Amino acid sequence: MLAEAAIIMNENKTPRLPIKIVDSLPDLIKPEDYQRCAEQKKIRLRISIDDNGVEILGDSLYVEPLEKLLAAGGATLLERSLCG
Repeated sequence: MLAEAAIIMNENKTPRLPIKIVDSLPDLIKPEDYQRCAEQKKIRLRISIDDNGVEILGDSLYVEPLEKLLAAGGATLLERSLCG
């Protein structure tokens, strides 16, 4: 049950959410994001609302800021796909 998911702390004592590996997730990163990644740490989000609640899909070349943003928004579990 998601409400019972434990928060895992990393070495810096930053809360880390449990991670579930899934087969695939939509890719929100665009080619220009790769070209500008040294100047911009961009996070792309897609928010969907339906009868089951709110789903936030996030994608970034920088995992830590994305995870912090999702945790601050109340996420209790992160789904990741293994890529590339």
